[in-house]
Amino acid sequence: QVQVEESGGGLVQPGGSLRLSCAASGNGFSIYAMAWYRQVPGKQRELVASIISGGSPNYADSVKGRFTISRDVVKKTVNLQMNNLKPEDTAVYYCNRFPTTTYNWGQGTQVIVSS
Repeated sequence: QVQVEESGGGLVQPGGSLRLSCAASGNGFSIYAMAWYRQVPGKQRELVASIISGGSPNYADSVKGRFTISRDVVKKTVNLQMNNLKPEDTAVYYCNRFPTTTYNWGQGTQVIVSS
């Protein structure tokens, strides 16, 4: 089984930036088909950004032009650079395999955008 772990969240003012990182342990992990998701209390988890081998990254309309997903092959991590953050980006952010979320979900990393 693969267990993912997210990090990098925090409190940031509107317009600020954060960089999230996703690492994993266990056999079968591949950084070539991964995605970032986010969830706010009372709402379903939503897809934020995805990256697959041989394809262009895809983003939710709400984050296009502000977020960038990337992978570090050497470190075996998948990252999410978030710029020009808005209060509506406040959520717990998770990473998992894409398109099927077959890895064990991590605890997520909390992002709070507030002045």
